[in-house]
Amino acid sequence: MEKQISSNGLTKVQVLIMAIAAGVCVANIYYNQPILKDIASSFRVSESEAGSVSVLSQVGYGFGLFFLIPLGDKINKKNLILCLLICLFCLLILMTFAQNIIEVWILSVAIGITTVSAQVILPLAASIDRVTTGQTVGNIFTGILIGILGARVFSGYIAEWLGWRYVYGFSAVMILIVSVLLNIYLPNVKNEFTSYYLELLKSTLHQLKRFSLLREASLISGLLFGVFCSFWTTLTFHLSGAPFHFQSDTIGMYGFVAIAGALMAPVFGKLADRGNSQRSLILAVSLVIASLVIAKIASSSAVAIAVAVLLLDVGVQATQVTNVARIYTLDAQSNSRINTVYMTIYFIGGAVGTSIGLLCWNLGGWNLVTWQMLVFTLLAFFIIVRPKITTARTNK
Repeated sequence: MEKQISSNGLTKVQVLIMAIAAGVCVANIYYNQPILKDIASSFRVSESEAGSVSVLSQVGYGFGLFFLIPLGDKINKKNLILCLLICLFCLLILMTFAQNIIEVWILSVAIGITTVSAQVILPLAASIDRVTTGQTVGNIFTGILIGILGARVFSGYIAEWLGWRYVYGFSAVMILIVSVLLNIYLPNVKNEFTSYYLELLKSTLHQLKRFSLLREASLISGLLFGVFCSFWTTLTFHLSGAPFHFQSDTIGMYGFVAIAGALMAPVFGKLADRGNSQRSLILAVSLVIASLVIAKIASSSAVAIAVAVLLLDVGVQATQVTNVARIYTLDAQSNSRINTVYMTIYFIGGAVGTSIGLLCWNLGGWNLVTWQMLVFTLLAFFIIVRPKITTARTNK
């Protein structure tokens, strides 16, 4: 059974299922963050070696974004999504029975690659709904954000009570369920690109040269996602050490606070539809700066860290939703390729942020990590306000 596109675009049920499916898929990159210490203990490896699981998941996701997502402009998006989900299901089963840290590393890369189906769903939705693109993308992205943030709560509790392997077993079951739902409800869309795969990749790179807005949005979101990943990866170590000494389930509770921030995503999507993207970005990055200041000066307060988590996630996700809505106005026929460029840079930023965050943690603990995150955030803020500064100087 397959659904065709209605004259009014996507139905509410289709948007809801796409949002749930995207969230369930992307959560697989983040399940590892609250359970890094459990993985380290299970295989008797260092925190740094276990932390590589997080980096490798994001690296795999980056590879999948660049080499697989452009296919969404060439072949049937529905078939591409279902194929990726079947592969992801098999990899999650293998992860459940991994015997050593090397297997976990390899499977983390492969899981990251196949998890990119969430990024086929977004351009699919944007290509169908061209009137309220920001709102539709915001709704689906809310599902992605809840998946990202809920992953920490889910994995923290499952690991604490059943063991970290069960996290991936339960995830495999959820992937199977959403695969069935998508097969039933996902619409089919005709693609315009008919050339060869290498031409498709070449055309993907051309999008970066073609649109200055894409370059700006990608860099801003890459920097902010680097902050996001650095924060959440090192927060696990910060909260498990002095003065907190929290267990995995308690650390996962901070994901509930962050989910509240994810619910703001559609609001910022509406602002983008109304042409207020600049204001939205300035507000969002200002919230991130405030969050990091709080995390630095009140690093020993569990309540202050919770406030920092809320502000950080609202700010980072608002930036993401606003920028995604902006890039989907550039060329509807190239949405998958544009999304590939944007999300590849976005997750490269995440991988870089995670790596530098772990390095800063090893060299200077939470204090150095917060300085690193502030530098990334201030660079993003400068990119946002730079056009205004240039215009003001020109007018003088």
